[in-house]
Amino acid sequence: MKNSTASLCTQRNAEMLYKIEEKAEVFEKLEPVEFKDFSSFGKLEKDLENLIANSILDVLFEDARLMPVFQERQWQAEADIYALNENGELVIFELKRSSAGKDAVHQALRYAQDAGQWSYQKLEKKFKEYSKGEMSLVEAHREAFSLEHELDPKEINNKQHLLVIGSAADESLTSSVDYWKKNGISIDFLPYRIYELAGEKYFEFFALPYDKHKNPSDVKGVLFDTNRSWDENSIWSMMGNSRLEAYGDAKRFVHHVHVGDIVFFSHKWCGLIAAAKVKGEVKAPDSETLYRDVEFLTPIPNRKDNKLLAMPFSEVSSKTGKSFFWARTIKVPYLTKSEALELVEELNNYLHRT
Repeated sequence: MKNSTASLCTQRNAEMLYKIEEKAEVFEKLEPVEFKDFSSFGKLEKDLENLIANSILDVLFEDARLMPVFQERQWQAEADIYALNENGELVIFELKRSSAGKDAVHQALRYAQDAGQWSYQKLEKKFKEYSKGEMSLVEAHREAFSLEHELDPKEINNKQHLLVIGSAADESLTSSVDYWKKNGISIDFLPYRIYELAGEKYFEFFALPYDKHKNPSDVKGVLFDTNRSWDENSIWSMMGNSRLEAYGDAKRFVHHVHVGDIVFFSHKWCGLIAAAKVKGEVKAPDSETLYRDVEFLTPIPNRKDNKLLAMPFSEVSSKTGKSFFWARTIKVPYLTKSEALELVEELNNYLHRT
């Protein structure tokens, strides 16, 4: 029996986009659509890196629990993106703008070999430079994954996982990845393609089997951070104006919720304080802010009250049966419409009891 994981690259690479040829309202045949890569448009590898780095956690790996540690620096022999998973293992992304041959695998293996020898102190230094903060790596990791205790520094970076991203892998890359998989190396290849349709460009990405993309047209439930770290009073702007807001580098996340979605306002150190239905398009009152209008489905918190009622994060996880990635502005995983409506009911019951 053929090894299913070893054949994964070949199976993914066979996927394509097809135009349906229709005649008299009958679907008659499929016509493959030409695809391109970044080099086709004169774009650099750094352009691909930035596009994926900006989208990797909230679009391409929307349900993945990954904490970014740092990105490649200019003129440094480093992989493009480094992240930690919940177990403290290092996930290394190597990106190629066009076909990724076996040299990409050898390069990624060298990066993994180097990274595997980094001390905790060295990795923490890279993280602090990347995050522009002073929080220790184990403290940030515990907070990101809502762990009861911090990992011991010795538990960080005990194992490395490799992901090579490129366009239209050749046979040498596929066989190289298969070879290293069979020898116990955690490595995979994720191909991308770019299509030009009616003058617009579309990015197609083949995520790993455990990363389940949701149809953007489906109503979803989203736990959305109130940006308390940005501004202690931002919550009252949202509550008073019936808005979902985000600021600074996090403002892009407002584009990730859509009209009809149900949002739960997640207030740091407290819990869920309210739920609302999104009803407005994205607006920009200033260069640092984006927002959408919402209609509240629970009581609206008032700053004149003596205390802020909130359903604790632990109870949210218990009620939904899900483990959320609390470090993000958007707390993945998303909820289905039915799950979101059930949580609205639970949140209303909780707020009325307290």
